[in-house]
Order: sequence, then structure tokens, then C-alpha cells
Amino acid sequence: MNAAEFHQSRKFAATPAGRIAYIERGAGPVALFLHGYLLNGFAWRGTIEDLSPTRRCIALDVMGLGYSEIPASQDLTFQAQAGMVASFLDQLKIDQVDLIGNDSGGGISQMFAAGNPSRVRTLTLTNCEVHDLWPNPTLQQLFEMLSSEAAIPALSAALNDPATARQAFGAAYEDPSRIPDEAFRAYLEPLLSADDRIANARRFARAEPNRYQLIAMAPKLKQLKVPTQIIWGDGDAFFELASIDWLRQNIQGVRKVTVVPGARLFFPEEHPKLLSVLLNEFWRSVA
Repeated sequence: MNAAEFHQSRKFAATPAGRIAYIERGAGPVALFLHGYLLNGFAWRGTIEDLSPTRRCIALDVMGLGYSEIPASQDLTFQAQAGMVASFLDQLKIDQVDLIGNDSGGGISQMFAAGNPSRVRTLTLTNCEVHDLWPNPTLQQLFEMLSSEAAIPALSAALNDPATARQAFGAAYEDPSRIPDEAFRAYLEPLLSADDRIANARRFARAEPNRYQLIAMAPKLKQLKVPTQIIWGDGDAFFELASIDWLRQNIQGVRKVTVVPGARLFFPEEHPKLLSVLLNEFWRSVA
């Protein structure tokens, strides 16, 4: 899937929170993909291509990012995002999903699964926020920049120059040259298209409310028996390996943990075939 196909296939679901943008491919049990900060559903293109022969793959744009259309007053915290996901699935008349999350999408996935366990067939978490183990100093510094006025010229420069974009996103990828120029434009263009979208992207970068919500949600997460796998890149500068131990100890349903040597935060986009293989293996093992 290239950027043109991504844009052409975009749909919208009307929810109480706004019009949620999404793409879908394939037929079968639903696999729902939740992306990370600054990205959108295009990040899952490779894995969706691999899995669509046997799964109905849906990648939505979470509120405040991508092409979803929300009011300026909309709550963007993980708890509100989880509520949006529930409304989104209701609108599409989907009862249950295999849920896959990366980065902020992983935090939202935990919130959704803990509050809606009957709607999650399996849960796959890749590098993401976990309880009180974040943000580390590197991530805190990034959030402070992105939530400030300095974010606007920095993101604009990345939008207009692929080399600058690769440098800006570099810490999140092993090899940013693997990511096509059009991907950075697909991620950044909607964020910078209007003042309210810029404001939403900056609001999304406020870590404290989401951290408090994950801590408060922990008792429910500890009761989660949904079959869960963890796939973690050990080269991530933002989320620590200690997160794996916390998840393993606090989610009853954890059945498989895979550590990917050298992989960084956005490895699901960079290594889509690896992810699709691990997902298929896990789904078969719990069928």
C-alpha cells in the first residue's frame, strides 16, 4: 500500500468523539491496529498487506493525530481514546478484535482491554507506555519539545524536507532510510494543516494525565486473562526493557514474550513481515 492507496481507501466512522478516520483490508476475524504518536494508520501498511488474506485488518487514526476529525475540546487522554475505540467498534458492528498497539497505541490498547476484556480476543503489545515506568528522561525531553511552540517549526521543517524528517524521527527507527519519503508526509501533513490540528498534536504530547490513568487502571489490568503477547525491541531509547517484566507480572493472560534485538520504537513499521509472522504464530497458538 502506497500513500495514494492509503488516501483513496480512507473511510470515516461517526462516533460521539468525532469522525474517526480508518482504512481496512481483507476479510475474516478483525485485527485492529493502534498506532503511535505523530503517526497514523499508514504505519501498519506492510503488516496489513501480509495479513489481509486471512484477517479483516483495520487501522484507525487515533484522536488528535492523522486524519480523524474531532472538536477542539475533545479529551485526548488514553481513557478517552479507549472510549472512542469502543464507540468506533459499535459503529462498525464489531463485537471482538485481535488488538495490536504500538507506542501510544499500546497504552490505549491496555486501557481498552482492561475496560472491555470481552471485546478483545487477543492482545499484542509492542514498545509502549507501561504503568509508572515512563517517561524516561529522553522521552520527557521529547514531550516537552513537542508540547511547546518549538514543535511547529520543527515539524514544518520535517514535512518539507525528507532528510530533516529522517533526522527528526531517527531515534525511533533502526534505519530511517527504510521509510519512504511519502510516509513522513502522510504523518505530518494532516497535523500541520490547521491550527486546531497543531494544537491537538501538542496536547497529545502531555504525558502526565496518561501516566496517572495507566497507574489507576492497573488493578483492572491485573485481572486481564485475555491471551496476550509482548513483542519488544531492545534498542528503544524511549521505553525500557523493564516494562516487559511489569507486563508479565501484571497481566494474567501473558503467554508469549519476544525480544527483537536492536529493534527500536517503530519497529512494527520498519519490520512488518516480522510482526505479521509473530501475529500469525500467536493467533494459531491460542485458537
